[in-house]
Amino acid sequence: MFVCICNAVTDREIQETVAAGANSLGDLQAQLGVATCCGSCSELATSFLNGHNAQNSNMVTAGINVQA
Repeated sequence: MFVCICNAVTDREIQETVAAGANSLGDLQAQLGVATCCGSCSELATSFLNGHNAQNSNMVTAGINVQA
């Protein structure tokens, strides 16, 4: 589905960019051009970042002891 109509950016492109390391709306703007024209897609684009961050924070790291 198109998220940013102005720049023809799809949800898949945003997901791939976030998975590749984008972690802010500024990163998405620089790499894809999302939310650089009218800005009406910025909230939805940001939700992909929030969803990815929430998913990563739920990763289980039990059983790994890290000592400095």
